[in-house]
Amino acid sequence: MAQHQPPAPARLPLAVVMPVYNEEACIAQVMADWLGMLEGVVADFRLIVLNDGSRDGTAAALAPFRADPRVEVIDKPNSGHGPTILIGYRRALELADWVFQVDSDDEMPATHFPRLWERRDGYDLLLGIRAGREQGLGRRLISSVSRASVRLLFGHGVADVNSPYRLMRAAALAEFLPFIPADTFAPNVVLSGLFARRRLRIDQLPVPHRGRRTGTASIVRWRLWKSAARAFVQTLRLALRTRA
Repeated sequence: MAQHQPPAPARLPLAVVMPVYNEEACIAQVMADWLGMLEGVVADFRLIVLNDGSRDGTAAALAPFRADPRVEVIDKPNSGHGPTILIGYRRALELADWVFQVDSDDEMPATHFPRLWERRDGYDLLLGIRAGREQGLGRRLISSVSRASVRLLFGHGVADVNSPYRLMRAAALAEFLPFIPADTFAPNVVLSGLFARRRLRIDQLPVPHRGRRTGTASIVRWRLWKSAARAFVQTLRLALRTRA
């Protein structure tokens, strides 16, 4: 007699990927803000929080959320922001039809997500462009180089190529993700380029950006240029590897 297989679990509408590193001062409030907003906008969702080997009290601050069925906390050894995002993307693709990535530093508020979500049916990538962003000269130059690199290597179409406020159709993300190595420093830059090269439907909306109020940036000044050079080389290699 043939055995009946249990039905596959229904896919969720949305999975949110949030990497976290040393954010004990704000992560509980950030989580509360996002959960409160999402429950009023999306019928069902999963908030995937990736604790990237934090050395402060981040793990303790996340403890109250671990019992929430809408939240999945992944504790992992420190590997950096980019590789952590990629782990989150791969997990999100197992669960949902749409994947949203946001950082945990409270620099871009949850209140603007509904604008992206409401417009999703007509697009494959919806980006929150960081409006009012204050950067030092070094970061401004690196942002300009990243934007110019994507335009040169992949094509026009994305203004804020490394925006950490992006809603992606899972089917498109699943097509691109296998090409991106697990140690990629800036995977969102590469993804922006791949969406642009394929001429997929991209929407870009301004989202207010406020400076970091707690914690410290994960990349210190003396490592910034080295990291930027590494990101450029990886982006160049991926652009050549994925050229049709």
